[in-house]
Amino acid sequence: MGSIVAENRKSLMLFSGRGFPELADEIGQVLGVAPTPADSYEFANGEIFVRFKDSVRGSDAFVVQSVTEGVNRWVMETLIMIDALKRGSAKRITVVLPFYPYSRQDKKHRGREPISARLVADLLKTAGANRILTVDLHTAQIQGFFDGPVDHLFAMDILAEHVQQKYAGRPMTVVAPDSGRVRVAERWTDRLGGCPLAFIHKTRDPLKPNQVVANRVVGEVEGRVCLIVDDMIDTGGTITKAADILWDEGAADVIVASTHALLSDPATERLKNSRISELVVTNTLPLPPEKRLDKITVLSIAPLLARAIREVFDDGSVTTLFGGLS
Repeated sequence: MGSIVAENRKSLMLFSGRGFPELADEIGQVLGVAPTPADSYEFANGEIFVRFKDSVRGSDAFVVQSVTEGVNRWVMETLIMIDALKRGSAKRITVVLPFYPYSRQDKKHRGREPISARLVADLLKTAGANRILTVDLHTAQIQGFFDGPVDHLFAMDILAEHVQQKYAGRPMTVVAPDSGRVRVAERWTDRLGGCPLAFIHKTRDPLKPNQVVANRVVGEVEGRVCLIVDDMIDTGGTITKAADILWDEGAADVIVASTHALLSDPATERLKNSRISELVVTNTLPLPPEKRLDKITVLSIAPLLARAIREVFDDGSVTTLFGGLS
């Protein structure tokens, strides 16, 4: 006999970064596998060390990291985890980034600016990642920055189901907070049965980040529940100003649905004092107790991520999770 034939077995292993370990635990509960224990700590000068306590040789490794506040720290930890898995002979490494860092820097607006979203993709690839799994990218073109498969998941069904159940029977208009979100809003109108679409015409000073000047609303909003949809909420300036304009135009109620709740200061204070009655988000990022308001509803993204991880592991189709939506 001139060869040794081994049984082709696959092992799914889950690994959690320290950005939001509770989400990885929840994903593990759905999958029926606990995150692999690890020694993770920082030296006195801030250098990060990671060592996994179990063998990872030949495994199909899924690294879950929520890149929350302190973005650079968690990006670096993710790269170090990938490198540890690569050097431990993991067969395939899939990085699960519920929120893709630096996604707003996806193109050059002016000369001498970076395209940081591409840089992040290059760093992940160089570290040893074979695949990326993420939720609601700021722009779909980021998928092309990574030289390998990118599974782009959508939280719309999770958010829309909650909205439909709670506001059933009330006339609704989907509102894009700016012209860049119109395509996303169109998907929402289809998902909600063809309700009207409106958008906020606004201007933004490119020299002053997080400062928005909202102008007027275009569309049918008077006497209707207005649902503002966006992929992320950072300082809350866009949606709170949009809510004021919608109320001034005669909206019956204003609610917001967003996938990623960054809620950087002063977002919590703005939302608390705003005329928004409910903000519906997912737990792609942790929401600390001091930022939890009564008007904020948090829905779990873990079942969707777990299903996608299982499809990748079984060499199935992630696209079927959304009825062919791409």
